[in-house]
Amino acid sequence: MKKQKENFAYESLGQRIKVEWKVYLLAFVFILIADTIGQIQIPVGKGMFILFPIFYAIILGVLSGPEVLKIVKNEQVRAASKLVVVGIAPFIAKLGITAGANIETILSAGPAVLLHGFGNLFAIVLALPVAILLGMKREAVGACFSINREYHMALINNIYGSDSAEARGSLSIYIVGGMIGTIYFGILASAVAMTGLFHPEALGLASGVGAGIMMASSSASLCAMYPESAETIKTLASVGETMAGITGIYINMFLAIPLCDRLYRILEPRLGRFARSGKTEA
Repeated sequence: MKKQKENFAYESLGQRIKVEWKVYLLAFVFILIADTIGQIQIPVGKGMFILFPIFYAIILGVLSGPEVLKIVKNEQVRAASKLVVVGIAPFIAKLGITAGANIETILSAGPAVLLHGFGNLFAIVLALPVAILLGMKREAVGACFSINREYHMALINNIYGSDSAEARGSLSIYIVGGMIGTIYFGILASAVAMTGLFHPEALGLASGVGAGIMMASSSASLCAMYPESAETIKTLASVGETMAGITGIYINMFLAIPLCDRLYRILEPRLGRFARSGKTEA
């Protein structure tokens, strides 16, 4: 029985619910609380950033963990981590439906929209060395190849496995992104817009990065700054989001993940020793 619990292989659904019931109950309660609070919009200068319900749900989950209030135990935490893939399955199905329904958008899109997703590859070059210098190992591959939303995690889990270091890195960024990503995107969109270097339409398109809550946060800030172009910004943000989801899965599968993995193998022997020497001195 103990081995079954560790491997989360149960003889029946009833047995599984008996072991993991607290995870399901807390998830339901947290959803109700987060949905009741709703969005909170906080003006910042000419723009604003938005707190979404996922932010409250993640905070409540952290507080209920074995390191804080100890409402759930370590074995229940491990069981919940196995359910992440189940939870993101509807988003993956929605991505496929969106891709099929918007095939004409892909065919008629201009070069800027089609090349929109390739900007993610430059982020790998910037993020991966920093992650290695901070002492991350294979987790850095999962953490740095993308912004790590639902379909990104599905790719990593499929390629490396749900128990892999890469999957842990991806999940970590997913959680951090849910907690502070919306705040960061809202402030960043306002800061970039204030420079006056980019057209509002270009900023609107750039808001669609493959994460709905982050797109909503950045586009809301831009709409507050450019009310006369609000509809155009929303439309282009939606197009960018759609294209990031459709083309992004292939860019990440065939380019981003192999590139990140290869760069890790090259950089870790060279940069990893600095992280190790820092830990030794500490």
